[in-house]
Amino acid sequence: MGRRYVILDVFADRSYAGNPLAVVLDTEGLDAAGMQTIAREFNLSETVFLLPAEGDGRKARLRIFMPHKELPFAGHPTVGAAVLLGLLTGVGSKEEGAFEVEETVGVISCRVRLANRTSGRASFTLPRLPEPAGEPPTVAQAAAALGISPDEIGFDGHAPSRFSAGNPFTFVPVKSADAVARVAANGVLWPEAFGDDRNSAVFVYTRETVDSANTYHARMLEPAITEDPATGSAAAAFAGVVMAFDAPGDGPHAVRIEQGYEMGRPSLIELGLEILGGALASATVGGGAVVVAEGTLLS
Repeated sequence: MGRRYVILDVFADRSYAGNPLAVVLDTEGLDAAGMQTIAREFNLSETVFLLPAEGDGRKARLRIFMPHKELPFAGHPTVGAAVLLGLLTGVGSKEEGAFEVEETVGVISCRVRLANRTSGRASFTLPRLPEPAGEPPTVAQAAAALGISPDEIGFDGHAPSRFSAGNPFTFVPVKSADAVARVAANGVLWPEAFGDDRNSAVFVYTRETVDSANTYHARMLEPAITEDPATGSAAAAFAGVVMAFDAPGDGPHAVRIEQGYEMGRPSLIELGLEILGGALASATVGGGAVVVAEGTLLS
């Protein structure tokens, strides 16, 4: 049977930027092995499969696959799928609309505002707030695995850390955008610094940005996919970094993370924080998404 699919560029407001996402609409009869096969065929960082929701009133159940494994949660698939669901159902066409989707990590609340018939913006509330995810590498280990000097790591009290809001990441602060651009994964030293499994993703970040309106400039490297142009689940976990090292005061805060520039796919992830009593009460991740292609899988 034919299976309809849509390709979107996520965390971007124009085509051929941001992070590409495949969304498969016709999923009847597909098991996990079949979904994994299709995800390998697309060979994008993630592919989403839309299934009927199990709970009343929810828009859909999302299963998210990288080419090599299924994920319990991911940010750019959630944003892209939310915009597409808005486009398919009309939610968000006249004013911002809200609905819930289901992922393995839990029920996720989304908000959508459409710009036109092929694009819009979406945000979601983190279903799980970030928490520490184990001991980070030493500065020397991180520097060696990333191909930069130890004295290029750290700024304003920021040090390597590990957090997870569903997917674990190692966060490495770097003093300059130049150092971020020179980062290159050393496959031999990577396991010692960041782990030897397929959850050894590293988010390198600096305060030096291309756009002065943004807060941080970042790259995400992971052995299985080499580099990712925009990583929503890393931005979700990055809320833990902000809380640990920036100590924002009570009230709302907006953190704008630019990513993908070194890959020629500039992206913008908007991280919203709500601080209450010095603690993170809630957080959102959002951005734009644009439909770039539609088609049918023939089998």
